[in-house]
Amino acid sequence: MRKQRLVRRRILGAGAVIVGLYLAAACLLCIDGLTDQLGQADVALVLGNKVAPDGTPSPRLAARLDRAADLFRTGNYQWIIVSGGTGKEGYPEGDAMRDYLTMHGVPAASIIVDHLGNNTRASAVNTVTIMRARNWTSAFVITQHFHVPRSELALHKLGVRDVFTAHAHYFEWRDIYSTLREVPAYVKYLLR
Repeated sequence: MRKQRLVRRRILGAGAVIVGLYLAAACLLCIDGLTDQLGQADVALVLGNKVAPDGTPSPRLAARLDRAADLFRTGNYQWIIVSGGTGKEGYPEGDAMRDYLTMHGVPAASIIVDHLGNNTRASAVNTVTIMRARNWTSAFVITQHFHVPRSELALHKLGVRDVFTAHAHYFEWRDIYSTLREVPAYVKYLLR
């Protein structure tokens, strides 16, 4: 009976440590993502998100684009790559993002559309390909706060040394789930 209680306590203690470490990692990702690293970059990468069938960006995506337009106007970069695929809604995210930015004062000539950015890694790979073709060396990442660290890491792993970051000013309840999901995703990218 004592052995069973001791084993049970050890299992519960180990479980509590694992949960504590997991939550601490999630908190660190949030702090990192909420701490913008502003600077001058050659180009900004805005990662895609859900778009309505009529091409209207979701509130989450609109917040990313609003932040990108604000930083463009303040001169943090002269070019913006909008990267996304086509979701089940059937409207290409890149087109919706470009249209939204042009309606908010960003010249179409300053926007590069990446239609093949179906995930974070693909967006990073495609961005680095564009950067190398244009001899650009620095990038700005704009996405949700919990997604910033992994997006920055993806660019660093592909050789971009100077990566600046900004998070969208938009929060919703599902961000809690998204933050918890981001911990193993970040570790996967770290170990790649």
